[in-house]
Formats: sequence, C-alpha cells, structure tokens
Amino acid sequence: MKKWLVLLLAVVVVFAVIGCGGADTPPVVDDGDDEGAVPETGDLRVGMVTDAGTIDDKSFNQGTWEGILLAASDFNLETRYLQPGGTTEADYINEIGNLVDAGFMFVVCPGFKFETAIYDVQDRYPDAKFVLIDGYPHAGDWEPVVKENVVSIFFAEHESGFLAGVATALQLGEGEVGFIGGMEIPPVQKFSWGFQQGILYANENHGTQIVMNADNFIYQGTFEDVAAGQVLAATMFDKGVDAIFAAAGGVGVGAINEAKTRAAEGQEVWIIGVDVDQYTEGIYEGNNSIILTSAMKYIDVAAYDMIEAELNGEFPGGQILMFDATNFGIGIPHENPNLDPENEGIVAEVFAAMQAGSLVVSDVQGDLFK
Repeated sequence: MKKWLVLLLAVVVVFAVIGCGGADTPPVVDDGDDEGAVPETGDLRVGMVTDAGTIDDKSFNQGTWEGILLAASDFNLETRYLQPGGTTEADYINEIGNLVDAGFMFVVCPGFKFETAIYDVQDRYPDAKFVLIDGYPHAGDWEPVVKENVVSIFFAEHESGFLAGVATALQLGEGEVGFIGGMEIPPVQKFSWGFQQGILYANENHGTQIVMNADNFIYQGTFEDVAAGQVLAATMFDKGVDAIFAAAGGVGVGAINEAKTRAAEGQEVWIIGVDVDQYTEGIYEGNNSIILTSAMKYIDVAAYDMIEAELNGEFPGGQILMFDATNFGIGIPHENPNLDPENEGIVAEVFAAMQAGSLVVSDVQGDLFK
C-alpha cells in the first residue's frame, strides 16, 4: 500500500472538473442550459457495475448511481446497473461485458477493486468508455495504464476528513472521538489521517479539547459487514467515545444503526458520515439525526460531469483527475442541521484557506494513527 501511495503521488494529476461551481460556491451539477443548448445524446447508454455493497448503500455505490440518474434525467439517457455475484476480477469483467454486449458503451465503476478489471476491458472493448472512480487500471503491478477510453478519478479524502474533523471538534468542544474504517486502503486511510489533523487543528487554533485514542481508530476489514459495524460502534460508545467517523460503507451503516438506537434512548452520541450527505440515514425520531456532519466526496458530480463531457465530445480519456478543494470536489454538506452557524462559518474559512493554498493538509500518515 505504501507503493500505491507513492505511485499515486508521482502521477501527473490533471486538475480539471467540468461544470463545477464558482470560486466561492459548492459544486453544482451543470444542467446544460448555460447557453440554451443541451448536449447531443446520440445513442449513449450509461451503465454501472456496483462494487461491494448494494445500489442503496447510502454511500459510494449510491452516490455514483445518483449522479448517473441525474444525468439520465437531464439528457434523456437510458441507464442500467448490474450487481456482481462476487467481488473478484472475473465477476467485474463479466458484468462489464454484459453491459457492453447490451449496448451500454459508457460504463462507470466505483472503487479500487475494479482496477485490474478495467485494465483488461479497456483493450477488450476499445469502442466503450470507462470511468473508474478511486482507482487506475493496472495489471496487478501498480503501474498505471490509462488508455484513451478510460478516465481515472481520485478525491482528496484527507481534505474532506480534515473539514469534518474541524467541524466535529468545534461542535463538541470537548470529549472523545473515534474512527471506524472499512478496508485499510489509501482512500479510507486518508479520511482518517485528515480527520485527525482536523481535530488537532481545532484543538490548537480554536481551544477545543477533543481526545483521540489510537485504540479507537480501527479498520473492520470489509465494507459489507453491517453487524460488525454495530458491534464496533457499541464498544466505542461504551468506552465513552462521543462521536465516530465511520468511513466504512455497510460497516458504517451498522455504526449509524447503533447510534440511532442509543439516541432514541436518550444518549447523546454522534456519527460523522462519509462520501455522501448521510443526514437522512441518521434520522431516528421526528427529524432528529445522529449525523453530526459528513466528509463528502462529490462522487455524483464526478459521474455526472464525465457523462456530460462524453456528450460534448470532451471525454478526458487517458487522464487521471483529482477532485479536491481547489475544484470543489470535496467538502461537508451544504446544510448541516446539527452544526451551529458560527461553526459552519469557521469551517468555510478553513475551506477557503485550503483553496488558497495557505492551509495544506497532509495525505500521508506521519505521526498520526493508522
């Protein structure tokens, strides 16, 4: 994994996002009406193969699919998703082939597990276009081979985690936080490292007193085990942890379920969501939610933008794109009902400093927890 990180940092990254907002606004999906013209759709049919988990996982798969559905609505496209029977390279290649054979020549694949599969299909189906989110094609040797019919997209998870850490520390003021990760892979690790840096930043610059214990920063090892996530969260809450950042897919859903149960019983506990705005997933009674905020990657915008680029004849094939603070690729939700307005204002100032380059968040572990 160290080699993976070093290699990723060495890749020449293209900082380009098609259709993002202005210099001081969050990302807004372009509806194609800026000049009174909608891109020609032709016969484009858009498919998606899900990673581990389901299309309604309230996380990575769902966020990607929602971006595809919005593009389908805006541009009158036919869409289809397939869920593999397993998570092997062969499983992914099989479902990608099923989509292409059915005429879905634009396929979006969310997750690093697709890396070797996309390496294979980019040559097997040269007339198809592929969007690989959170990974790049390689033959198992970590050497990137991104052909002209593929675009690889990455996100600055450490920046998103940092913003969520600052927001959490400001809102809690004092107490203890933990982290539950899915698989111990670079995107999940960077969420943790950024979150820790955000907590430390708030402690040092805004007088918060948030405690972090290495024993409460753990990886479950999968993205699917909901029950395990609930047990891990229960253990942390029992030890006095007040808020858990859960970057773990279905495992994170288990943590959310545990927090909702406790909140319904009167206990004040919180979850920091991941990838998408998970506020509604955390609602437990009335309109109360245990989601304090969410460390977001604008996956839906990325999927939408790549479809729109293809329709405009501007598909950035052969490139590795980075979505970060400078192009509004990451952030916390536009609305955070559980954050005080003054704390949201401080987070906005921090975000602006990140955009200006005066505040740089590290994407390596350093002296932080795993």
